[in-house]
Amino acid sequence: MSFLDLSKREVHVKIVYYGPGRGGKTTNLLYIHKAMTDAVRGQMVSIDTKQDRTLFFDFLPLSLGKIFGFDIRIQLFTVPGQVIYNATRKLVLKGVDGVAFIADAQESQREKNIESLENLRDNLKDMGIDIAQIPLVLQYNKIDLAAEGIPLLTVDQMQADMNSVYNAPYFTASAITGEGVFETLREVSKLTVKNVARKLMPTLTAKK
Repeated sequence: MSFLDLSKREVHVKIVYYGPGRGGKTTNLLYIHKAMTDAVRGQMVSIDTKQDRTLFFDFLPLSLGKIFGFDIRIQLFTVPGQVIYNATRKLVLKGVDGVAFIADAQESQREKNIESLENLRDNLKDMGIDIAQIPLVLQYNKIDLAAEGIPLLTVDQMQADMNSVYNAPYFTASAITGEGVFETLREVSKLTVKNVARKLMPTLTAKK
């Protein structure tokens, strides 16, 4: 859940990048962090495991402005994709305000995408959150692999598999080249901040 830092007059918002293992969550955050200047980005923290890692950093998105005079600071997290780290996934999801789901466009990863989205839904449900009620953006990553002759799912297939119920915004992407990376970030940030502002409006108005 978002929180207020009254001393700095900031609203902190948490966005989690979720998805199957090696789907591109880490690559998204690394690309974003590298592209930002020191003036707006915080230090990146990496928690490594034998097969996976969890990343975190925060940044001050200048283009989003303020909420009732409070600056917006967005915290980006990734979850480990491997199934054996589900307890860590739940820990990272705690207090989430918005989710970017990073799906792997390779045909071979179709079932893992579906399983991971179901896992997200179940973990949110365990926390008392309906996935349909939280800001959600889907990214269909690794479209660059088509140039290497690797069979990819079509957008229509991925939409049918994962987005027919939620009808969430989605973007095709290559986290390696940066295509679709900032489009995904901007959309999930916009939706999340709008949702947080609505929830915090009584409190922020009182403290203005």
